[in-house]
Amino acid sequence: MYRMAPRSAYLTRWNEAMVPVLVAVIGGYLLGSVPVAVLVARAYGFDPRAVGDRNPGFWNMKEQLGWRAAVPVFAGDMLKGTFAALAALTVSGAHTTGFGVVTGDSVVPVYLATAAAMIGHAWPVFAGFRGGRSILTFVGGFAVICPPAFLLGVAVLVVTALVTRSFAIGARAGVFGIPLLQLLFTPVGYVAATGALMCLIGLRFGQAARAARTPS
Repeated sequence: MYRMAPRSAYLTRWNEAMVPVLVAVIGGYLLGSVPVAVLVARAYGFDPRAVGDRNPGFWNMKEQLGWRAAVPVFAGDMLKGTFAALAALTVSGAHTTGFGVVTGDSVVPVYLATAAAMIGHAWPVFAGFRGGRSILTFVGGFAVICPPAFLLGVAVLVVTALVTRSFAIGARAGVFGIPLLQLLFTPVGYVAATGALMCLIGLRFGQAARAARTPS
């Protein structure tokens, strides 16, 4: 005769499933909220949100201080996404394929962690909810989601930058090529989730454009 599992068993399974999700969302947001560009700029006596394009990210810092001084911002913003995704991957059982691509029970927590880190970067609790556009944080998280597609994206960036003699053009080619490259390694549903993450970047650019048109 079929017997229903005790309610306590369902609750236990629910709690076990929710722990990775909570770690992903809370941990990802707090990591993303660390205002790397603001902290670095403070050492030079200015606020990146008040100069240049007012974006507290790598490109504005590079324009203000040059490549060398902006490198910590590049690394810090990217590592926020990477650490958030790695934490979620670890607590969810580290389910990956032979290529290191996230799979199984780790997919949702890792994507949520990356999204939360991007949201934290865009609206950081530690910096008055005035953040950047989350591109590097997205890329850092994607490096955990699909390592081989990430490496191919880096290759696209390097080759395009060498051909065009423009790092900016190479970076755009590498980032926008990520979904196509991911199709080589994951189901289309995962690629759609990656596209959803990229929509957040588009939202931030749209907000920045609207703010630029609004009289102060």
